[in-house]
Amino acid sequence: MPENQRAENQKTENHGSEQQMPDLQAIRNKNAFIIDMDGVIYHGNFLLPGAAEFVAWLKKNQKKFLFLTNSSERSPEELSQKLAWLGIGVEPAHFYTSALATASFLASQKPKGTAYVIGEPGLIHALYDVGYTMNNVNPDYVVVGEARSYTLDTVEKAVKLVLAGARLIGTNPDLTGPSDEGIVPACGALVAPIELATGRKAYFVGKPNPLMMRHGLRTLGALREETAIIGDRMDTDIIAGIEADIETVLVLSGVTSREEIGRYSYSPSHVLKGVFEIPENE
Repeated sequence: MPENQRAENQKTENHGSEQQMPDLQAIRNKNAFIIDMDGVIYHGNFLLPGAAEFVAWLKKNQKKFLFLTNSSERSPEELSQKLAWLGIGVEPAHFYTSALATASFLASQKPKGTAYVIGEPGLIHALYDVGYTMNNVNPDYVVVGEARSYTLDTVEKAVKLVLAGARLIGTNPDLTGPSDEGIVPACGALVAPIELATGRKAYFVGKPNPLMMRHGLRTLGALREETAIIGDRMDTDIIAGIEADIETVLVLSGVTSREEIGRYSYSPSHVLKGVFEIPENE
């Protein structure tokens, strides 16, 4: 390699190193964190590198933090238990899900309403907790989340109810999500056949809906200026932070690769390989 090219490469490397430390310090200086889970803390049932150390750093430095997930399958108690099984102790109060956000939204729109639900226990229990009852005859809403009970029969039922006047709600707009076996369809993909068959568009409550971000800030008791959102998805986590004017941290430990960032018309504030980069080296 020519000497001038070698020097230019070294200059670029040094410049990159100089830029990395201020970015990390800016993240570390935040007082509050809104954190996605799958792809950030764990992948399916496997803990990601440095996740335990990152949570320990949050606690040691008395940072405010909330795990904000678009998943509607599990309750905060179940998510707390899952992290405990993976070796991280976090109280249920540190979790907020799209199921809880959906239940809160519906309760504000129509208190004590009824719903036909295609979803898991985390969503059903959240709706029960706000006074909703299940109704498969003439519900106010058809609510769809991630569901292993999703079948052609449930889709046909949902289509008939929406055409009869029920309003269509999705817990989150994610088209895909990660699993131990690879990428699987998520809520947005499950709602799509109902939208196509009825000609009605669903209202999605989860990220990037500002409702989720506003709740996160209220729960943390934090200002947006002192908060950062950490996630692995450009189309939910990062855009949610941008639209809420919160500093964004994209980690490449989930569904987004570095090459894919350029496909979007917006950029994260910071890009890290994973949350393991955030804690200071002791």
